[in-house]
Amino acid sequence: MKELLDILELARSIGWGASYILRSYYHGEINDGNLDIQDKKDGPVTAADIAVNHYILDRLKTNLGEEDFGYISEETYKLHSKQLTQSYVWIIDPLDGTRDFIDKTGEYAIHIALVKNHRPILAVVAYPEAEKLYYATLGKGAFVETIDGKISPIKVSERNVVESLALVVSRTHRDERLNYLLQTLPCKERKYVGSVGCKIANIIEQKADIYISLSGKSAPKDWDMAAPELILTEAGGQFTHFNGTPLKYNQGDVNQWGGLLASNGNCHQELCTESEKILAEFDSRDN
Repeated sequence: MKELLDILELARSIGWGASYILRSYYHGEINDGNLDIQDKKDGPVTAADIAVNHYILDRLKTNLGEEDFGYISEETYKLHSKQLTQSYVWIIDPLDGTRDFIDKTGEYAIHIALVKNHRPILAVVAYPEAEKLYYATLGKGAFVETIDGKISPIKVSERNVVESLALVVSRTHRDERLNYLLQTLPCKERKYVGSVGCKIANIIEQKADIYISLSGKSAPKDWDMAAPELILTEAGGQFTHFNGTPLKYNQGDVNQWGGLLASNGNCHQELCTESEKILAEFDSRDN
């Protein structure tokens, strides 16, 4: 198998290539702006999702094969009860934030993560409209690369007073239970951002400090979280379930159920405990 640094170089190259394809669709340079939108159960799918999915999988499989590597992608993976058995598994979201892509907010991203033993060891998050690519490998820190090739290490903020922390919040995907939690937490500032990758980019760029995901009738999937998680934690943050346990990937069920909290790490346990308390109050009120 290739060395991890060689695989990272490949993943970064694929991230930039995928960014170019998405920007071409986004700015109407392909198909005259026609996205061929299909409304599916888990949300809309566009021609851009499908094209980038094909590009990423083709590049990875051509270079790495399918003996040592498994592949889980939003556009090709069908939910089943059996986890992949390869030593290494790629978890891919070719277009995270499809609704934002369609609505032209600019807040869409590409997620590419490599997982071993259910945990990410390599990650790339490309943010096409910012012309940036974030990447990390386990234990080696997180970095941001700009379109001109400049690479810089990146770290979360050092803010450590709960009231002064900024929450980054979805524009959509908020039910009554999550709204109650967000409104009750003592954090005052809110930023409304689309893709999970873009939310985590806001945290590692020190523009925000906290992101909360709470499943309801549905849940975020492995490909929503795997790449952003590693980049955040390698930048000094934390990303866990409310009870403090780590997220696990490639377990057969691709849903990430329950409450998840991403933060700059300084008040992480306090926020997890407070979130569980607020939700317990909400649930008892409704019973």
